[in-house]
Amino acid sequence: MKSLTLILLSVLLSLQYADAQQVSEWRPENRSGVSAETGLLKSWPAEGPVLLWSNPGLSKGNSSVSFGNNTIYTTGIRDSADVLYALDMNGKLLWQTIMGRAWNESFPESRATPTIEGNKVYTCSGFGDIACIDGISGKIIWSYKASEMNKGTFGAWGIAESPLLDGDKLYFSPGGPETMTIALNKSTGNLIWKSVSLNDKPGYVSPILIAYAGKKMLVNVSLGHVFAVDVSNGEILWTVAHERPESYNPDWDLIKCTTPLYHSGRVYVTGGYNTGGMMINIAENGQSANVAWTDSVLDNHHGGVVLVDGYIYGSNWLNNSNGNWCCIDWNTGKKMWEEHWNCKGSIISAEGMLYIYDEKKGNVGLLRANPAKFDLVSSFQVTLGASGPFWAHPVIHNGILYLRHNNALMAYDIKAK
Repeated sequence: MKSLTLILLSVLLSLQYADAQQVSEWRPENRSGVSAETGLLKSWPAEGPVLLWSNPGLSKGNSSVSFGNNTIYTTGIRDSADVLYALDMNGKLLWQTIMGRAWNESFPESRATPTIEGNKVYTCSGFGDIACIDGISGKIIWSYKASEMNKGTFGAWGIAESPLLDGDKLYFSPGGPETMTIALNKSTGNLIWKSVSLNDKPGYVSPILIAYAGKKMLVNVSLGHVFAVDVSNGEILWTVAHERPESYNPDWDLIKCTTPLYHSGRVYVTGGYNTGGMMINIAENGQSANVAWTDSVLDNHHGGVVLVDGYIYGSNWLNNSNGNWCCIDWNTGKKMWEEHWNCKGSIISAEGMLYIYDEKKGNVGLLRANPAKFDLVSSFQVTLGASGPFWAHPVIHNGILYLRHNNALMAYDIKAK
């Protein structure tokens, strides 16, 4: 009876979470990178899909795009500030609003993707400033210097956490000596709770929400830990060490950037720089966790990973300017294949297809999600945007593939005719 009760609670929490997730945010759906879009092309013309429009007039940034109010939202950097841009659905600028202090050291370009719910836009700057902005007018409703006010600490590349909403709460992980994660009231910006400290810096990770063991948990990655927080009260339920490899320079901060994957009581994390990946089993009561297996193949840098039909796909880190594309088994971590194609990069999925975006030269590939081989169907190259890496993750929305390169945003028609 107890087990049945836990199952029913988990189902109820899942349904409540699904209802709350009628938002546009980082790597949909539910931050998995696996889009719910249907009716898409399964191959592209040799020159690529039709370019509907482009806007090369943004400022530098690696943010993806979000949607709401018949508007496209993204961010950029202007002088010492991070800026929220609102574009119409043809890419024309509607307005822009300074939304916080930009990171001012290595790689200062904006990076966190806005989160949209109704007519409100929630943003996070590279210096850990949170803002709630009217999505119609661009006026700031409230702002909160979340890292500064909670004695937060920074890795070498600042903050890259996209805001996560849940009911009346917004979550953020400042790290440092005072707390690891906080919950704010999303309507007012007032503090609801703060967790204990893990005495660790935050990663460059946007967390996920999961429902398991009758609890709703926020799962995130700091520079040294994978951890879960009970979102009802801020209690840290479990931590698992995710440490630097022996070969890593001890004077450097780790670069933990990849949003975790969750499925059926298990969490997959991966880190880059030879940190490797690991599968974590959450205990039946949700109060502890342990490592089920580790892998050294899919050592993802910051392009994300996706789970499709029991297999994890993504690119690995060989060095800062190179990497291979990989597939491993979700259950065991076994390598299915590893293939060189241009360079490492970002990945999303829809309808059993993989969309990959090479970070060095902007090559875009369409693959079948096939554990037997790197199954490339079509490819083309993005040629717009200022110099620099192609780090923004692709997004599919209403049959359109959105790609960003630094100051340029492009929209490609990928609807099946």
